[in-house]
Amino acid sequence: MIKHNPAGFFPYTPATNLLYGLREALTMLAEEGLQNVFVRHARHPEATRCAIRTWGLEILCANPAEYSASLTAVMMPAGQDADHLRRVILDRFDMSLGAGLTKLAGKVFRIGHLGHFNDLMLAGTLSGVEMGLEIAGVPHRKGGVQAALEFLASNSLDEASENVVSARVVS
Repeated sequence: MIKHNPAGFFPYTPATNLLYGLREALTMLAEEGLQNVFVRHARHPEATRCAIRTWGLEILCANPAEYSASLTAVMMPAGQDADHLRRVILDRFDMSLGAGLTKLAGKVFRIGHLGHFNDLMLAGTLSGVEMGLEIAGVPHRKGGVQAALEFLASNSLDEASENVVSARVVS
């Protein structure tokens, strides 16, 4: 590789599509503004947690100070199979939820809320989960989607941005 590289030869096909993807991702981050990205990644998981609490389900995280900004794992009620729920949601709504891994297989499902994601996409995701819970016969309270929507409506990007900035100054 070293011998032929000065002439521009690679012994394999370079992954140029990844470089194009990286460039586009950086452009998207710059367009939205990095501060706004952090704010969005604080609002969406909190709205998700509002829905989960309203459903009466448990969030898989021992310490709320360590909640993830990228995904939320939801514990299934005793006797319920997360993989069955995931299959119901996939078959019925063409929506894929993350599986529980290793010792959590079948016990949790994961809702992702990271990346190119907005309030409407989150509302659709949570709607699919709430409908899936009902169809699969998983015991829950209704109204989780509404709780998430109310959170999003009462926590605008501007207000949330101020809270994120304040949190960074304090810590």
